[in-house]
Amino acid sequence: MSARGPSSPRAALITGAGTGIGRVIALRLARDGWGVAVNDVEPGPAAAVAAEVAAAGAASAVVVADVGDPEAARGMVAVAVQELGAVDLLVNNAGVCRLGAIAEFPEADWRATFRVNVDGVFFCCQAVLPHMVARGRGNIVNLASWSGKAGAPYFGAYCASKFAVIGLTQSLAKEVAAHGIRVNAVCPGIVAGTEMRARVDAESRTLGRPTSTDRVAWIPMGRLAEPEDVAGVVAFLASDDARYMTGQAVNVTGGLWMH
Repeated sequence: MSARGPSSPRAALITGAGTGIGRVIALRLARDGWGVAVNDVEPGPAAAVAAEVAAAGAASAVVVADVGDPEAARGMVAVAVQELGAVDLLVNNAGVCRLGAIAEFPEADWRATFRVNVDGVFFCCQAVLPHMVARGRGNIVNLASWSGKAGAPYFGAYCASKFAVIGLTQSLAKEVAAHGIRVNAVCPGIVAGTEMRARVDAESRTLGRPTSTDRVAWIPMGRLAEPEDVAGVVAFLASDDARYMTGQAVNVTGGLWMH
């Protein structure tokens, strides 16, 4: 879909931006003056968020694609470049979370988790890197999790996938620093108000595990994160204020995790 709104000097591509944290990141970057290519596997939510981006006065484009498909990832980047003129920033936000005991976890759920959370990051990075290397600059922010720093019962597949995202972030940061490209990760804690949180809480109740409401008492700052808390850190990493940061996995946990 063609870009809408005035041209923007900087352009971001955000995966999984049709809902939740991705949507809030898209709107925060739009307010900061970024043009935004909104990716989602569902065209309706992507188009709705792109319209919100345009209403905020920024250029927008819709790029429907399955990030776990390498050909689709390459096509998505090509469309974003065509519609917005460049991809200065890639935010790998698309993710899924499925709960279950490791001993009984279905292979299909394991592979589906890694297909989006790890393969999606890998394929999207591969797709955008030639463009960024040719320009001699670029910025990648990967959404990991505090679950990528400590294992948790019944979150084995999710934790393993987010550990992988942090490892990929650190390795890629060292590979491309000389090309003027920064690569960082954001590690949210327990984020309220998203469809993923609602699903995880429902599965937790089924398994007899604590829900997000139960876990507020674990958080030193006394509240769950909001999507805006995560978007603010992404916006910082996207900015020149973070120009000397690469290979970092930044916690946004209210003190729940401090390493």
